[in-house]
Amino acid sequence: MRNHGGTLTLMQILSGHRILITGILTDESIAFGIAKRALEEGAEIIVTGAGRGMSLTRRTARKLGDVGDVVALDVTSPAEIAAAVTEVERRFGHLDGIVHAIGFAPESCLGSGMFTASFEDISIALNISLYSLAALTGAFRPLLRKSAVLGGSSVVSLDFDGTRAYPMYDWMGVAKAGLESLGRYLAKELGPDAIRVNMLASGPIRTIAAKSIPGFAQFETTWHERAPLGWDVRDASAVHDTAVALLSPLLRGTTGSIVYVDGGAHAMG
Repeated sequence: MRNHGGTLTLMQILSGHRILITGILTDESIAFGIAKRALEEGAEIIVTGAGRGMSLTRRTARKLGDVGDVVALDVTSPAEIAAAVTEVERRFGHLDGIVHAIGFAPESCLGSGMFTASFEDISIALNISLYSLAALTGAFRPLLRKSAVLGGSSVVSLDFDGTRAYPMYDWMGVAKAGLESLGRYLAKELGPDAIRVNMLASGPIRTIAAKSIPGFAQFETTWHERAPLGWDVRDASAVHDTAVALLSPLLRGTTGSIVYVDGGAHAMG
């Protein structure tokens, strides 16, 4: 085990792993940090992007080195998902892991209470932030099933504690609660294929997505006080490391779980 400026390197624990990583926009993205750590641990990765964010994803992906072209993957488009599966199979042949770091809600779904958003807006939030996990794991299941690494393949979905009602989080909080339940059902169904599915529930991190949440500053000022270990919204390194552990054989007996990386705040009254 090596220590490089506070970042643990566990002797290439992802050597031989081929991983699909979604949700990278900027180098502040949690997904970018996970991708960087996965590469440091010996993984090969494919990065995906979607829609108007593709050009930004491409620029950011170049900071990771030579990871190949970004694959178009709009999770609301069955045709684009199918095309992405074909491209990933062409490049990798199989998958050993997926990082699901996808979430979006229209403005009306955040910060306005539970009676403002239309069902049309709510359905967009649930489609992208919740159903997309099932859409991706179902489509990539044949490639995940081919994994030959110790412990089989691993799907890690970024989460935010869905057991509580948080100020201003509104329908996105409902989506996260659904995501946690979906993770358990997917784990049950995919376990016989040696595919693990786990939720990674991070504390608040200052990213572009977080800045779009009304009242995010409330989390910044209160989370550190609630968390027995403290919490720094500018430091996602513990989240990145935990994702690497979940993708690796180290946690090969863990599935259907919510792994909290939040300084312990979720457990406090």
